[in-house]
Amino acid sequence: MEKIVLVRLRDFGQAYFYRAVDLEVKEGDLVIAEHDRGLDYGQIVSPKEVMVDKESKVSPKKIIRLASAADTKQIEDNRTKAKDAFCTCLKKIIEHKLDMKLVRAEYSFDRTKIVFYFTASGRVDFRNLVKDLAKIFKARIELRQIGVRDEAKMFGGFGPCGRELCCAKFLKDFEPVTIKMAKEEGLPLNPPKISGLCGRLMCCLSFEYETYKMLAKGLPREGEQVHIQQGKGKVISVNVFKRSAMVVLEDGTVVENKYK
Repeated sequence: MEKIVLVRLRDFGQAYFYRAVDLEVKEGDLVIAEHDRGLDYGQIVSPKEVMVDKESKVSPKKIIRLASAADTKQIEDNRTKAKDAFCTCLKKIIEHKLDMKLVRAEYSFDRTKIVFYFTASGRVDFRNLVKDLAKIFKARIELRQIGVRDEAKMFGGFGPCGRELCCAKFLKDFEPVTIKMAKEEGLPLNPPKISGLCGRLMCCLSFEYETYKMLAKGLPREGEQVHIQQGKGKVISVNVFKRSAMVVLEDGTVVENKYK
């Protein structure tokens, strides 16, 4: 039996399952691993081990080692070189008059590949751009189109709550976010009020949704007619955390009604 762990390649690459042969790893550990005809670096996303039989058809690549001080220095050097690669690619995009926005560049650990991330409103024919970049850098070139949420994750920033963006801070993957989730929290359905820096619905609506649903059980809805101890009335607001509702009675009196 062998243990399998989840590793996210480079700073913003995809996550893959890897064999952690004779290695003790924990979440956040920087590792050097086999990937795509060479070596790359990544971070342990999930240290939870999945045991598989050696005869299984599942054959992910191996983690070679935990990153050493020398490995970490090379990774930092690669990040510096990636900034120069970014500028070169940007100039070439302008030369080729391509309708795309370059977001970031990343070198693989062994510098045999450079990944350029970009956003675009549609498909982009970048074949000639790739040829030019391959001649300049003498490395394999990958251009990867990403969405606006990925772009916000890469750049980072602060949300309307005043805290660091969830996507940049701790979210490993993007989950679907819907207007229904905003309604569940009682938020105003005003796009600027419930949208993040990326212009999409805020990620926090997704991971808070189940908590709000649980806390809202047994509570009336805003606008609902209710019968309470003080009489009949209409719910004008609900506080799920206090498990209470403000009710306006038929005589115009507003009272707070508590729920168990």
